[in-house]
Amino acid sequence: MIEIDATLSIPEHELTFATSRSGGPGGQHVNKVSTRVTLYFDVARSPSLDDERRGRILRRLATRISKEGVLRVVCQQHRSQAANREEAVARFVELLREALARRTPRRATKVPRGEKRRRVEDKRRRKSVKQGRGRVASDE
Repeated sequence: MIEIDATLSIPEHELTFATSRSGGPGGQHVNKVSTRVTLYFDVARSPSLDDERRGRILRRLATRISKEGVLRVVCQQHRSQAANREEAVARFVELLREALARRTPRRATKVPRGEKRRRVEDKRRRKSVKQGRGRVASDE
């Protein structure tokens, strides 16, 4: 079981892992060993998620989820497949935690009166400075 938060755990059998060759430098080793790990999680059909959580994940992670509703997390940071698998699971947990976190609504506030007054005074001062840069009339 992969624990996301106190109320949500996802069984490991709902995750699918695929391995492939990782890119980048590494000589002969990188060309023959599949160390990149791709984690797939079917958000749309997961029995572990209720409708509210499923909707929130689909909305907030829309750029990472395919049209079929599958979340994809890729990790190729480490040189070993096992380390990349652990990293992929850790990223997956972090993504879901962030997506499921309740955000506090922003409270609308007014701009303070003193702030408005200072802004207008600054504009007046700036105006007079710029007007003072005009052509000087000659007194002949």
